[in-house]
Amino acid sequence: MRIAIVSRIFAPEPSAATFRLQALASRLHSDGHSVDVITASLPPGTAEIDVPYRIRRVPVLRDSSGYVRGYIPYMSFDIPAWALLSFGRSYDAVIVEPPPTTGFVTRLATTLRSTPYYYYCADVWADAAGQTGSPAIVVRAVRAMESFAWRGARHLLSVSEGVTERVRQLGITTPVTTIGNGIDITPFTAASRPCSGSEFIYAGTASEWHGAGIFLEALPSVHLSHPEATIRFIGGGSEIQDLRTLARNLGVEHAVTFEPVVPPNRLAPSIMSAAASLASVKPHAGYDFAFPTKMYSAAVCGTPLIYSGIGPGRAFVTQEVEGEPIGIGVDMVADEVASAMVACLDHPRSDASREAISSWARTRLSIDEVASRAAEIISR
Repeated sequence: MRIAIVSRIFAPEPSAATFRLQALASRLHSDGHSVDVITASLPPGTAEIDVPYRIRRVPVLRDSSGYVRGYIPYMSFDIPAWALLSFGRSYDAVIVEPPPTTGFVTRLATTLRSTPYYYYCADVWADAAGQTGSPAIVVRAVRAMESFAWRGARHLLSVSEGVTERVRQLGITTPVTTIGNGIDITPFTAASRPCSGSEFIYAGTASEWHGAGIFLEALPSVHLSHPEATIRFIGGGSEIQDLRTLARNLGVEHAVTFEPVVPPNRLAPSIMSAAASLASVKPHAGYDFAFPTKMYSAAVCGTPLIYSGIGPGRAFVTQEVEGEPIGIGVDMVADEVASAMVACLDHPRSDASREAISSWARTRLSIDEVASRAAEIISR
């Protein structure tokens, strides 16, 4: 078949969407299909990747942090994507990644050419817009576009049972399958696992729905017993500047660093050497069912996890491997987070335990298995 994948973000820009879509493109190509990826032009200074399928990039507007985020940047991608789908090469199937605006124009274009499309349900955008204080008219517009995109799809590919359940609650009758989420485990299994130190790492996006500031709020209490403790943020997100300000206001800026996004092969050693990896989902911010994929990276590395907030992440970290939990789950309360951080410093995980958890994660969290499930649905 001739298949198009439409997404405003794709490799080498790191994100959960990038990992699953790149794995899916590779799997479809290896199955003998012709694959085109329609995506955004790369940020300045970013090198193109070498892949066996075709990547078609269109010029886009990016925000101050370099992301294609916001209604006008979305439109800068959606309009040329619509034109390529409507008047360019014909396809037997199209796979589209949120936001709903991209799903909306994809339905318009594929209807014009009678092409089936598959929508990747990574989250429920209208719920998130409502929880983050967007005006009611904006929430209604997002809900309408999202429902329009869902209802026109041949099949919905859901990343979690929470998303699947919410889609059904909203009365969507389009077939939906929970195919899960995962990561490319290769970069996170190639390095050694040195003994943990006193550094905590937050690797990935820090947006308003993550609530990553809770780790900074906990740091002064951690310093009472472990003044050497530090937090290292690696990645972007809309909250980075607010986190810098919070660190200064709390007087812990000397113990906190902020670094840009790095490729997985450079990120892996940092995660492996950390005392613990940090992740969070802020309650009632519109993403209660979200699962930060940074947790998968830490698990594959065998690094202890500290998860603050609600959602499926709490259940994930409390799983036990050979009698030891993957991590510690706490409410979004500074004292609880601080206690978890101190516990990781006082009782570092042994090398044998790290290896056992890493081995468990490698067999269960591979993005290739997720891609296989998606490719099977599309191919049949």
